[in-house]
Amino acid sequence: MKILIKNVHIVNEGQVFESDVLIENDLISKIGSGISEDADQIIDGSGKYLLPGVIDDQVHFREPGLTHKGDIESESRAAIAGGITSFIDQPNTVPNAVTQELLADKYEIASRKAYANYGFMMGGTNDNLEEVLKTNPRNVPGIKLFLGSSTGNMLVDNPATLENIFSNTKMLIAVHCEDEATIKANTQKYINEYGEDIPVKFHHLIRSEEACYKSSSKAIELAKKTGARLHVFHLSTAKEMELFRNDIPLQDKKITAEVCIHHLTFTNEDYETKGGLIKWNPAVKTQKDKDSLWEALLDDRIDVIATDHAPHTAEEKNNVYTKCPSGAPLVQHSLVVMLENYKNGKISLEKIVEKMCHNPAILFRVEKRGFVKEGYKADLVLVDLNADWTVAKDNLLYKCGWSPLEGMNFHSKVTHTFVNGHLVYDNGKIADEKFGERLLFETRD
Repeated sequence: MKILIKNVHIVNEGQVFESDVLIENDLISKIGSGISEDADQIIDGSGKYLLPGVIDDQVHFREPGLTHKGDIESESRAAIAGGITSFIDQPNTVPNAVTQELLADKYEIASRKAYANYGFMMGGTNDNLEEVLKTNPRNVPGIKLFLGSSTGNMLVDNPATLENIFSNTKMLIAVHCEDEATIKANTQKYINEYGEDIPVKFHHLIRSEEACYKSSSKAIELAKKTGARLHVFHLSTAKEMELFRNDIPLQDKKITAEVCIHHLTFTNEDYETKGGLIKWNPAVKTQKDKDSLWEALLDDRIDVIATDHAPHTAEEKNNVYTKCPSGAPLVQHSLVVMLENYKNGKISLEKIVEKMCHNPAILFRVEKRGFVKEGYKADLVLVDLNADWTVAKDNLLYKCGWSPLEGMNFHSKVTHTFVNGHLVYDNGKIADEKFGERLLFETRD
């Protein structure tokens, strides 16, 4: 099978240039001007931009066990419509993926149901070090630790266990950092005042800057002490930005940072109109925090942009504060949100591609993905930067059927998505077949 994309602007490795791209079977076989090979399909890319497929390093696709909210099929379908061609799913499903057998079960499900390429994190607990150490770094992206309880029952709070995990694995350790004792004390304070129905506008004071900083600084201290590879998920505060560096290339960093779409988009002021729909852990915080996250993203203290895609039903999200789960769906819209920021002059196309495509591939050592390069897997996204549309119920693909972005207008659109050389999304039409593959990771000392 050959697909030829003609006259397109390619965004790759800090450059934007016009070229043709030939896809043969699952690979990018040729990049150059005036390619004239016979092809099974020719796509005119005139005026459009071709990006590497987005690699989202943090999603919760809810399978197994929570499939009333979302599943691998529904959410990966939404992902390819949003230009995400590879995802890394987290272990707090039901049951938690904390044994090799349970992890293998998730991979088996994805082999049948995933529209995009997939990886699943192995979950760490206070008592499963032996299982964690059996994890194969060739085909599993890393170990996930919750250092503050979030969704699920995976809190790792035993200092000896933490040090053991950090000291004994060469795999990347990804962490959710919020200090549990601080959150519990803050929650109790507001329950004493308001009962269960705490106004959601206090969420960022309950899951506070102090809770985040206390936990992330401790994790970084431990990583420095043990030499572990540490990746801190979904940073949300200005204060935490002092913990990260930008004076060495990403491939040489042992401690790396991620920011999520929602922390770049919303602030605590938005609780008034969005309520529990924008309740996330860690919480969306102040304008100052948001500004600092943007600054750190642009100066390379923050390495990766992700979604933390975490659907819940509308009914669940409408509960009172203490029963309203944290998280929201974002994979269908993360790329267009960033393209809107490009349109508004906040970030370049090259930087978007760096943070959403190249850097996740470098950081997780994803084999032959994340770049528009000859010999690489043909995971590609074609975008139209002059297409106006509005997020509405009738164009959502999430199983939960809602989005915190409903009513927002965008001026860019994903028109085509390719996964392993197959055109899986074409102007709103999704292929019947699924072509997602298990992600593989380069291993080294």
